[in-house]
Amino acid sequence: MTAALLRPATVADVAEVADVFLASRRDALPYLPELHTDGETRRYIAGPVFAAGGMWVAVVDRRIVGFAALNEGRDHLDHLYLLPGWYGRGIGSALLAKAKELSVGRLRLFAFQRNARARAFYEARGCTVVDLNGGSRNEEREPDVLYEWVRGSGDPPKPPAD
Repeated sequence: MTAALLRPATVADVAEVADVFLASRRDALPYLPELHTDGETRRYIAGPVFAAGGMWVAVVDRRIVGFAALNEGRDHLDHLYLLPGWYGRGIGSALLAKAKELSVGRLRLFAFQRNARARAFYEARGCTVVDLNGGSRNEEREPDVLYEWVRGSGDPPKPPAD
């Protein structure tokens, strides 16, 4: 386990978050087509992803090593990515726990069916398969899986408030 500071993302973090996104997708999902230039991806992260207001970063030694981004309604985890080399250290678990905490009590998220590591990660943390799709709902046209987590379904209960 690596101790990471989790904090809300700021405008100053956007470029580094985009770097994490690009590096992680290329490392973990090499079979996906690159449909957008790096510049388009950076604008996407800086625009709608950041604007939704639910982006948190994981920082180790002043370096962003991962991030999670919720949608505006706080019921969908749109992104959870770690820098290559930072998998398996508890940082993804911490980011997912933060997303669950900030959620409306239910989270949905997509993963690609071929992404065995992500699927095992989400399933081990209480997310259940809701639907499988042949790829018609994502721009990569890659078969995906829709997961759902509901508070109280597989997570330890929260301690009572003081």
